[in-house]
Amino acid sequence: MSTAELAVSYAALILADDGIEITADKIQTILTAAKVQEVEPIWASIFAKALEGKDVKDLLTNVGSAGPAAAGGPAAAGGAAAPAEAAAEEKEEEKEESDEDMGFGLFD
Repeated sequence: MSTAELAVSYAALILADDGIEITADKIQTILTAAKVQEVEPIWASIFAKALEGKDVKDLLTNVGSAGPAAAGGPAAAGGAAAPAEAAAEEKEEEKEESDEDMGFGLFD
């Protein structure tokens, strides 16, 4: 991540922490106050558009959440079994196609 992207990210986090709407002008104001000069104005507008209408605090607190998959009962259990079966099949295929099974070794 470049210094410009990092500076704009921090400015957006400062605005979100204070409960202020994130706009390109406000990001640029923070960067100017912090005497960060190597940031092109396009970065402020890109970040402002990307975060427009989003709750940044909510995004940060739900980074690792499972989302809608955690809401089910029996359907979630059935959905979880399918990936486990697929993973088991992949492991079996890897064992079958191993170089060791064909007589090839690292030092042969």
